[in-house]
Amino acid sequence: MEAENKPGAEVQEPHERSGKGRNILTAVLLIALLGTWGYIIYDNNKNKEEKEELSEQIKSVDSARNELQNELNDATLRLDALKTENVQAAGMLQTKDKEISNLKSRIESILRDEKATKEQLDEARRLIGELKGNIDTFAAEIASLKLQNKALAEQNTVVTSQRDSALKIYDSATTVIREKESVIDVGSTLHASNFKIAGIRERNKGKEKETSRAKRVDKLRITFDLDENRITQSGEKDIYVVIKTPDGQPVSVEAFGSGKFRTRDGVERYFTKRVSVNYEQGKKQEVVVEWSQNSNFKTGKYTVEIYNNGFLIGEGTVNLKSGGLFG
Repeated sequence: MEAENKPGAEVQEPHERSGKGRNILTAVLLIALLGTWGYIIYDNNKNKEEKEELSEQIKSVDSARNELQNELNDATLRLDALKTENVQAAGMLQTKDKEISNLKSRIESILRDEKATKEQLDEARRLIGELKGNIDTFAAEIASLKLQNKALAEQNTVVTSQRDSALKIYDSATTVIREKESVIDVGSTLHASNFKIAGIRERNKGKEKETSRAKRVDKLRITFDLDENRITQSGEKDIYVVIKTPDGQPVSVEAFGSGKFRTRDGVERYFTKRVSVNYEQGKKQEVVVEWSQNSNFKTGKYTVEIYNNGFLIGEGTVNLKSGGLFG
């Protein structure tokens, strides 16, 4: 019965359970809060580490890109230097220009890409190595060409010296030969002698008569000997006959075969008649030349000059008179 009269004991039991529940909830919330803050701190630290790692990666990529760009610049400068220093190398490099341009374009394309990966940079490094290898090959070929050029230059010097020596000998021999030929040529010039020049009057039935009266002369008959010459070869020889009138002018009638010839000293002169003589070596030979003209012969002394090989080889005269008892 006494027990039933203690209500306080029944009131206190629910109150105690309520206080414990709040304590548990508070503890749970506190733990959750601490866990949240811990996660936030952990996440922040992780993000910081990732950012630092990413930053390091970016720095590493930028450093690699800069390094590769410098290597490409050095290779390009060396290539340009090879072209500039050696023209022959520039010609040789033209055959590889397309290949080199393609390499450079691929490398530059990778280096311009700000998002280039490590694999791409490794590819650029490999391509730069290939470009450097090409340049090394060209440099070696240039060095070889220089050695070859040096050897060729030395050979050329020897050959030039030999050529100059041979030319001197040849020129000396040629000079001697020309001098001998000149001596032979001059020595082969014929000589004319025993001149006889007469005025001829032509009569009926082909009869002729010598006359010294100018107005009766129809033609001049010029006779002379070509003296023997043992140097002159047998064969046709051109003889130029120059007849000068009493006033000293050469008789020249183009319609009758007159023309011009050049003397040994280079002077151009008129000839009256050209005669081709079949000369026999070492023998004296008589030559007869006749000259008729389309005008009357003048009174006075006519001079006849004979030329061969550009030289005056003989001359004679005839005096035609104005009248006489026996013409």
